[in-house]
Amino acid sequence: MENRDAFMQHIARQLGREPRQLPEPLPVTHSAPLRSRYAEKIAEQPCDSFMEFASQMMQVHCELAPLAELSQVAEGLCNQYGGGPILISGDARLAKAGITAHLQRSFPANCWASPGREDNLRIAAGANIGVVFAEYGLCETGGVVLFSSPWQGRAISLLPPTTLFVVYKSRLLPGVTQLAEILRQREQSGEPLPSCINLIAGPSSTADIELIKVVGVHGPLNAVYLIIEDC
Repeated sequence: MENRDAFMQHIARQLGREPRQLPEPLPVTHSAPLRSRYAEKIAEQPCDSFMEFASQMMQVHCELAPLAELSQVAEGLCNQYGGGPILISGDARLAKAGITAHLQRSFPANCWASPGREDNLRIAAGANIGVVFAEYGLCETGGVVLFSSPWQGRAISLLPPTTLFVVYKSRLLPGVTQLAEILRQREQSGEPLPSCINLIAGPSSTADIELIKVVGVHGPLNAVYLIIEDC
């Protein structure tokens, strides 16, 4: 930038001081930062930390269930949030866990099909609940990580009023740092990354106007985590 030094000297003179080339040092704190204290709790009790933060801070309904009871718990959660019509991800893990077939027997339900973009979007817009499989949970934010694929489009978790996220307990990570490391290793090994990675922390909300939080502005009104107790 031309005349930068002259410009900065002019500003400094107007402020009655010499120009500064380095930022002021941060104040010394006498207690551990909050993230350090919370990190210890996450390391000791990752699932409890994840559920506590998600439910209290992000207004997410959390349920922990063993694999043998997963389908029944999923049905109960869907009933609690109004039942069908339901749009279920085509992720094979949902089918393997028995959720897909059980919900199709219990409610009017469709599966996300590939290819079939226009039909998928139309069904998603009319669904009451979307059911998706989350790759990871993030303990420090209470959020989940979704990978888009031909069998799980973004519309499943964006258009229905309620989204049911299914995630393995063993795949709860401390935070985004660990997620970034996993993605880096995956890329280095030659494994392709998904076209879209969504980090979702609870139902959509905003506090742009007068710092008043409003939920459900540009996405689901309700977020539900169904955590599979696999460890």
